[in-house]
Amino acid sequence: MAERGQLPAPAKRLCCRPGYGSGCRPGQRAGGAGVGGGALCAGPSSAAAAVALGLLPLGKTQSPESLLDIAARKVAEKWPFQRVEERFERIPEPVQRRIVYWSFPRSEREICMYSSFNTGAEDPAAAPGGAATAPGGAADAAADENRLPFRRGIALLDGGCVDNVLQVGFHLSGTVTEPAMQSEPETVCNVAISFDRCKITSVTCSCGNKDIFYCAHVVALSLYRIRKPDQVKLHLPISETLFQMNRDQLQKFVQYLITVHHTEVLPTAQKLADEILSQNSEINQVHGAPDPTAGASIDDENCWHLDEEQVQEQVKLFLSQGGYHGSGKQLNLLFAKVREMLKMRDSNGARMLTLITEQFMADPRLSLWRQQGTAMTDKYRQLWDELGALWMCIVLNPHCKLEQKASWLKQLKKWNSVDVCPWEDGNHGNELPNLTNALPQELLHRGVTSITNLEGWVGHPLDPIGTLFSSLMEACRVDDENFPLTENMGHYKSLEYQHLPAHKFLEEGESYLTLAVEVALIGLGQQRIMPDGLYAQEKVCRNEEQLISKLQEIELDDTLVKIFRKQAVFLLEAGPYSGLGEVTHRESVPMHTFAKYLFTSLLPHDAELAYKTALRAMRLLVLESTAPSGDVSRPHHIASVVPNRYPRWFTLSHIESQQCELASTMLTAAKGDVRRLETVLESIQKNIHSSSHIFKLAQDAFKIATLMDSLPDITLLKVSLELGLQVMRMTLSTLNWRRREMVRWLVTCATEVGVYALDSIMQNWFTLFTPTEATSIVATTVMSNSTIVRLHLDCHQQEKLAGSARTLALQCAMKDPQNCALSALTLCEKDHIAFETAYQIVLDAATTGMSYSQLFTIARYMEHRGYPMRAYKLATLAMTHLNLSYNQDTHPAINDVLWACALSHSLGKNELAAIIPLVVKSVKCATVLSDILRRCTLTTPGMVGLHGRRNSGKLMSLDKAPLRQLLDATIGAYINTTHSRLTHISPRHYSEFIEFLSKARETFLMAHDGHIQFTQFIDNLKQIYKGKKKLMMLVRERFG
Repeated sequence: MAERGQLPAPAKRLCCRPGYGSGCRPGQRAGGAGVGGGALCAGPSSAAAAVALGLLPLGKTQSPESLLDIAARKVAEKWPFQRVEERFERIPEPVQRRIVYWSFPRSEREICMYSSFNTGAEDPAAAPGGAATAPGGAADAAADENRLPFRRGIALLDGGCVDNVLQVGFHLSGTVTEPAMQSEPETVCNVAISFDRCKITSVTCSCGNKDIFYCAHVVALSLYRIRKPDQVKLHLPISETLFQMNRDQLQKFVQYLITVHHTEVLPTAQKLADEILSQNSEINQVHGAPDPTAGASIDDENCWHLDEEQVQEQVKLFLSQGGYHGSGKQLNLLFAKVREMLKMRDSNGARMLTLITEQFMADPRLSLWRQQGTAMTDKYRQLWDELGALWMCIVLNPHCKLEQKASWLKQLKKWNSVDVCPWEDGNHGNELPNLTNALPQELLHRGVTSITNLEGWVGHPLDPIGTLFSSLMEACRVDDENFPLTENMGHYKSLEYQHLPAHKFLEEGESYLTLAVEVALIGLGQQRIMPDGLYAQEKVCRNEEQLISKLQEIELDDTLVKIFRKQAVFLLEAGPYSGLGEVTHRESVPMHTFAKYLFTSLLPHDAELAYKTALRAMRLLVLESTAPSGDVSRPHHIASVVPNRYPRWFTLSHIESQQCELASTMLTAAKGDVRRLETVLESIQKNIHSSSHIFKLAQDAFKIATLMDSLPDITLLKVSLELGLQVMRMTLSTLNWRRREMVRWLVTCATEVGVYALDSIMQNWFTLFTPTEATSIVATTVMSNSTIVRLHLDCHQQEKLAGSARTLALQCAMKDPQNCALSALTLCEKDHIAFETAYQIVLDAATTGMSYSQLFTIARYMEHRGYPMRAYKLATLAMTHLNLSYNQDTHPAINDVLWACALSHSLGKNELAAIIPLVVKSVKCATVLSDILRRCTLTTPGMVGLHGRRNSGKLMSLDKAPLRQLLDATIGAYINTTHSRLTHISPRHYSEFIEFLSKARETFLMAHDGHIQFTQFIDNLKQIYKGKKKLMMLVRERFG
C-alpha cells in the first residue's frame, strides 16, 4: 500500500507547547536539560530492553528493566501523546524520548498481517531471521510466498537496502533501494511512516504501488526499526525542536528549508506567510500549529492504517470477474484476512468486512438475478455464506462495546432492507412453520416426532456451531511461543490443545476444550430437517464433515470421554430434539456420519453405548415405504403442515454411502462377537435399501473374515453370505449391470462357508437366481474340479452336490429351455435318466419355444457327445425355424445349414432325402444351395459313417430325387436372384453381376438340358433388360 508523491495527512492536533513556562529560556525545557536539537539513538541500552523487544529470551537477562522503560512502554501502548502532555504540565525530555521510542510497533506479526495474505504460518518471525517457512515445503508455494510484500521486505532488509532511517517524534522516514533487475534499473523509494500507540497509522511510498497491503519498502523500513532500533536516530517531535530556537534561528531554519525545496514549497510558504500576516485570517484564529510528528490527539481513533479505497477497488474487481481468474480464491483470502484480524482483536477486521460487504451489496449481478428470477451460482453463494459467518463472529465478539454492536445492528438492518440483498439459502426464512407448534400435541405424546427447529445449526449459512467451536478451541490452543519444546516433537500434535482453565462462571472441571467438544456434539446431534436445494443439502454434509474432521484432531482423555458418554446418552434419550432419539421425523437429516465418529470414539471405552448409538443411527426413514406406527392414524396433519414437500434429497447417494460406511465400521469392530454381528446384520437388513451398498458390505465382511493372517471367522462369513443372499433377492427382478459379478461372488462366498451353503443356494435357486445364472454360473461352478478340491469333498458329498445340481438344471431347463437346455444336458451327462429327461425337454420345446440357433448348438453338442441321430433330429427341427432369403449369402446360420446337410449325407440316403425338402423350403439363397448341391454330389451318402461303417453304393443321380429337387430349387434361386439384382443394379456392380451369372451357368450345366436352359435364360434377360445396353453388351461378350 503506497501512494506516489503524497505526504502523510496533516496532524489533527495543534501543538502550542503549553507545558513551557515564561521563565524558561529558549532551548531549555522546564524540568529538563537543553539539548540544542541534537539526536539520541533509539536503541535500548540494557538487556532488559532487549527482552522487552523480544530480542532476548526470558531468563537470559543480566539486569532488571528500568522503571522508566516499564512506565514509558505502558504509556506508549495506551495513551495518545496529547493526553500525556495535558495530564502533566512538565515532562522531562528523557521521559518523552522513551515514550516516543516505545510507541513504534514491536511485533512483526502485525506487519506481516498488513503486508501479505495468510500463508498458513502461525508466527511470521518463527524462522531464522524472522522469516516464516513456506507451508508444506512445496516449491511453487514457496515461490508464491516469496513474492509477498512481507517476504520481499525481509529480503530488502537482509540485503542492506534500507538507508537514511530517521525518527522524528512519531514519524519514521527512510529510503529503500530496489536492486536493478534484468529489465528495470535500480530505484530508490522514499518511505514515510506515522505511528501511534504501537500501531502504524499511515504510510506513504514513492514506488506508486497500488494494493491493499503495505508495499515491500514499507515493510523493510518497519522491520529495520523493529530489528535495529539502536541504529535509528531518534528526535523529539519537530515542534519541540522549533520551540528551542530563537527568532534568528527560526528565520534561518525557514529560509534554508525554502531554499533547499524552493520549487516544491515556495508557493505554499508564500501563501502561509500571507495568511499569518493577515490579522483576520483563519490561521490566526487557531491557537498553536499542526505537527505531523507530534503523535495522536485524544480524539484520534487508534487503529492500523488500512487503505479503504484499495479494499473497495480490489473487491469490486474480484466480483466483476465473476469467479474466473481465481477471483473466488482472492475473495476467500480477503475473508481469511478478516478472520486473522479478528483473531488478533484488530478493529480493522470489522472495518474491512464493512467495506467488503458494501461492494457485495453493490454487485450489479444481484439486480440481474432478481429480475430474471434465477438463483446465484454456488460459488457466489459460498462467498455470501462466509460473509454472514464473519458478521456473526463480529457481533458475537464479547470484547466489543454495546455502542459498537448497536452501530453494526443498524448497518446490518440497513443492508437487509435493500431489495437485492439475497436470502439465506434453504429453510432459513419463514416460509415453513414450526412443526412443533403446528402438530397436535397428542401426536407428540403418542411417539410421533417433529423438528423443533427447522434451522439446523450444522449447515446453517452462518455456521453457528462451527464458529463457536473454533472460538472455544482457539482459547485453549497452546501458544507456540510459550509451548515447551521437547525432544520428541512427535507428541506435539496431541499436546496442541490443553484443558486451559476457564472463567469462574463455569462448573468445576469444565474448560474451553470440554466446552468446545460438547458444543460440537450437541450441534451434530441436533435433529433438523433436510433443507431444500442441492447447495443447501451439500452444505449440511460439508459442514458436518468439516466439524468432525476438527474433532478428530483432538486426542481424547478421560475428561473428554466423559463428555462423549454424557452426550451419547443424552442424544439417545432426548426425544424430539435429538437426531438419535427413539423416533425421528421422516425428513430429518440422518446421523450416519456423526454416529460413525461417536462409535469409533466410544468403542474403546464403552462398547455397549457405542453400538447402541450406531445402531440407532442406522435408519434412513426417507426411504421407508411405510410411515412410523404413530403416523398412521392421522397422516393428514403432516401433509397439511408442510405442503408439497415430497423429499428431493439431492445428496441421497452420499448419505447412503455414509450409512454403508457406518455399517462397515460396526462389522469390522464386531468380528469374533456372535451377538454383535447378529445385531448389526439385522440392522443392515432392515435399514439399508441399496443393493450396491449391501453388496459392498457383504464384500467387506468377507474380506475381514478371510484375512490371511488368521483363520476364517465363520460367523462373519455367514453374515457376508446372508448379505449376499439379500442382494440376490433384491436384484433378481431388476436390471443391474453388476449382477453377474454378484452371482459369481456369492458362489465364492458360499464355497468358503461350506458344502451345506452351496447345497442350500442350489436348492433355493429360484428365489436367488435366474435360470440362466443358476445353470451357467452357479451349478457349473459348484460342479467344477476346483470347488471339489477346495472343499476336500468325499464321494458322498460330491454325489449329493451333483444331485442338487442336476435337479436345478432340469428345473431351469423346464422354466427357460431356450437358455438353459444346453447347460442342463451338460450337467446331466453322467446320469442317464437325468440326461434323457433333459433331452426330452429340448424336444418338447423345439417346436415352439426355441430358435434355430439354439437348436443347432444343441445338435452340434449331441454329435460331439456321440449321438448323431439325436443331432440329426435336432438339426431337422432347427431347419423348420430357418428362413434364408436370396440376398443373405453371409448369414451366420449358413455354416449350420451346411453342417446339417453334411451330417445327413453322412448318415445315409434316407436321412439326406428327408432333410433336402426342408433345405429347399427354408433356403432361398442360390449360392448356399449350389454349395450344398456340389457337396452332395462328391461322395456317396453314408460312405463315411460316424461309426466307421462304409457304404458301397454309387453316387446319387441329379436326375432323381432327392438331388433333382435340390438342383431345380438351385436353378430357380439363381433365376429369381438375377431378376432381383437387375431391378436396382448400378454400373459399378456390372462386373460383379457377370461373375454371378458365371456361377449360375455352372449350376445350370449340372442338369442334362442345362445348356439349353441357360441359353434361354440369357436370351430372356437380353430381351427383358434391353434398355440396359452397356450391361447387355457385357452379357453378350461373356455368354454370346
